[in-house]
Amino acid sequence: MELAKIEKALRDCGLLARGGFHPHIDDHVPPLPDGRPAKTVVLAGNVGDSLWRPFQVAVKKAGGTLSLDQWTEQVLTAVARKLKAHALFPFSGPPYLPFQRWAQHADAVAPSPIGPLIHPDYGLWHAYRGALAFAQRIELPPPVARTMPCQHCTTRPCLSTCPVGALTPGHFDMLACLDHLGKEAGGECLHGGCLARRACPVGTKFQYPRPQAHFHQKAFLRNAMKTVTSD
Repeated sequence: MELAKIEKALRDCGLLARGGFHPHIDDHVPPLPDGRPAKTVVLAGNVGDSLWRPFQVAVKKAGGTLSLDQWTEQVLTAVARKLKAHALFPFSGPPYLPFQRWAQHADAVAPSPIGPLIHPDYGLWHAYRGALAFAQRIELPPPVARTMPCQHCTTRPCLSTCPVGALTPGHFDMLACLDHLGKEAGGECLHGGCLARRACPVGTKFQYPRPQAHFHQKAFLRNAMKTVTSD
């Protein structure tokens, strides 16, 4: 199996290959369905709006009832079947798989001051939607050392832009964020995307378009409300 073939199969379904790694035992990659250990993991996800159009086409065909997680599961499972791999997902749990740790093995990313992983080129406008686990060891390009932009960012606008101060180093005040999003004053955050995230100067050309940003904010609001009400 060549990495180029995996990359093409993911592109054809609306996803992008987001790096790969050869797992060790402390990476907690689950065994394949037949019990064999996975020898290669390739992450799949999006950069900017790369998945938005194919996802919207699928939603329309499904009559508007398809969630992003459902679409991801459908297309990545089909790719896995085609490539004789096993699909893994960050939303399958609990327990949840350590996708952020895997991403830092596979790609040039690191935690940002507000939490999400930042990429030197894409900024905060990317995501990891799933992974393909293979029984064989696939040749991967050697990792390239990149300087993380937050190391040299002195102003850190991501920490000072939130209208309600919900984001501080190492802490996210979810209740303050939810309260803001539920009010008229939070309309710009709800419809255009998190102001703190948009304040980051890195990768601005990859910012999600407003319909996609609104979609993700609504999903966040819905899931966060479930968390709050279940506690």
